[in-house]
Amino acid sequence: MVYMKVTVTSEKDMQNLGSKLAKELPSGSVIELIGDVGAGKTTLVKGIAKGLNIVDTIQSPSYTIFCRYDSGDKSLHHYDFYRLNDPGLVSYDLDESLHTDNTVTVIEWSDHVKEVLPEDHITVNILTTGENSREVEIKGIEI
Repeated sequence: MVYMKVTVTSEKDMQNLGSKLAKELPSGSVIELIGDVGAGKTTLVKGIAKGLNIVDTIQSPSYTIFCRYDSGDKSLHHYDFYRLNDPGLVSYDLDESLHTDNTVTVIEWSDHVKEVLPEDHITVNILTTGENSREVEIKGIEI
């Protein structure tokens, strides 16, 4: 399995990392984001959206559970299961997203939906190492 570790020291660095990652993603990619509240998960997703040529304002789906963004040729589906103990019907929507061509699916707080994640998904673990610094571990793709 491909594994890399990167240190970022600003929001701009995190967004640039996301943009760089997006440019390497094959169609239908699934990304599991792991990190504490405030670690920079949504900031990374903003960069992924930029790399996919999505111009919409990216919001954290903590309260809406799901956000969809389109660039014309690719879509970004962003899920956040932080507030759910049981994903219920949302797991069906997620399963459909995982099998949609030209869609990148990003999932935060995936503990309750691990059984539907494909084996070849990408895992990004963001560790807070200082006020502005983060150690980002990426498994499953080389950028």
